[in-house]
Amino acid sequence: MTKRVLCLVMALVMIFTLVGCRSAEPATTPAPAETPAETPAETPVAEAPAETPAKESNYKIGIITGTVSQGEEEYQAAQNMLAKYGSDKIVTATYPDNFSSETETTIANVVALASDPDVKAIVFVQAVPGAAAAIDKVRETRPDMLFIAGVAAEDPATIASKADIVMLVDEISMGTAIPQKAYEMGAKTFIHYSFARHLSYATIAARRELMIQKCNELGIEFVDVTAPDPTGDAGVSGAQQFILEDVPRQIAQYGKDTAFFSTNCAMQEPLIRSILEQGAIYPQQCCPSPYHGYPAALNIDVSGHEGDVQYMLDSIDEKLTEAGQEGRMSTWGVPINMLMVEAGVDYAIEFLEGRTTGRLDEAVLSQIVNRIAGGEGKAQLTKYNEGGVSLDNYFLILCDFYDFSL
Repeated sequence: MTKRVLCLVMALVMIFTLVGCRSAEPATTPAPAETPAETPAETPVAEAPAETPAKESNYKIGIITGTVSQGEEEYQAAQNMLAKYGSDKIVTATYPDNFSSETETTIANVVALASDPDVKAIVFVQAVPGAAAAIDKVRETRPDMLFIAGVAAEDPATIASKADIVMLVDEISMGTAIPQKAYEMGAKTFIHYSFARHLSYATIAARRELMIQKCNELGIEFVDVTAPDPTGDAGVSGAQQFILEDVPRQIAQYGKDTAFFSTNCAMQEPLIRSILEQGAIYPQQCCPSPYHGYPAALNIDVSGHEGDVQYMLDSIDEKLTEAGQEGRMSTWGVPINMLMVEAGVDYAIEFLEGRTTGRLDEAVLSQIVNRIAGGEGKAQLTKYNEGGVSLDNYFLILCDFYDFSL
C-alpha cells in the first residue's frame, strides 16, 4: 500500500464514525443513540479480566441478525443454529429493516434478548450502527455478557472497545484481490456501484482507493457510478431497479469485458441477474458467499439442501455453464456471514463451557473459523490495524476465490 493510501485509511478511520459494507447502514446516527450519556464512551468495556471462566451449566446464546429482506444469509444461519442446538440453548431476534432511522429499536431488541437471565452471550451479525450503544445498554445490568460482533458497521476502535470479539471480511485486502480477479477474467473496465453514505465508511473508502490503484496498475479503466441509497426515498426496490436498468447501459458503452462490483447487499441479486443476461464479469459480491444473491438471481431451489454449501456451488456452476459464463463469475467457497454466525455461536459455547483462556482466545477462534471454512489454512485471520495500533480483538477474515465453471 502506498503512503498516500495509508494516510487516507488512517484519516478516514479517524474522521468517520461508521465502517462496513453490505446492507443499508446509515452514515451518521444521532449521538444519544450511539453513545448513551450514562455510559462514558471512553471506557473500553470489552477489556474484561482474562481469567478462564467457570463452566456454565445452564446458558442460552442470543443471536441477532437482519430480516430475510436485509440479510437472508445470516438470518438463515441463525435458524440453522436454532435447529442444531435447540430453543433451550439458542434464542433469536432481528434488527429492523430500516435500521438507519430505527436505531432505538435495534437497541431495544438487543436489550430484550439480554433480559433473559439465562442468556449469557449474544452474537450480533450484522453488527449494524447501534450495536455499540446496545452493548453499552446491556452492560449496565449484565456486565459479564459475552458479545461477538460480526460484519461490524461502526468505527473500529469504538466497536472493539465494546464487544469482546469483532469480525469483518478483509475489505482492505479485497481492494487489490477483486480487481486482480477481474483482470484474470478478462476485464477491461471496472464499474464500482456505491453511494455517498457507504463511501463515508473507512474500509469502503480505503478499498475503493486500492481498487483504483490496482486497476491503474493492470490497465483496467475504473468507473464510479452513483447508485440510489436503499435507505433513501426510492427504497430497496428503487435501488434494485436502477441496477437492472444501468448494467445494460454500461455494457452498451464499455462492452462485455466489464466487471461490476457493488458495495450494497440488496443490489447483488439484480446485479447477478443482469450480468448473466448480458455476459459481463462478476468477480465477487460485497459479502462473498455462494448464498449471497446467486440463488434468487439464478432461481435455484435450495429446499432440502439448506446449509449444503457444495450443493449450492454445484448448482450455481451448472446454471452459469448453461449460460456460457465459464470463468466469468466468482465468489468465495465459504458463506462468510454464515461463517461469522456459526463461529460466534461455537466460540460462545467454548467460552461458556470453560474451554477458552478468557473472553478472547485467538487460538480457539482461529481453529473454529478454519474448521467452518473447510480445514486448516482455509481462512486467514489478521488483526485490524488502526494508525499503526493493532486492535487485538478485531479480526479481518480473508478466504480464497471459488471460480465457477473452471
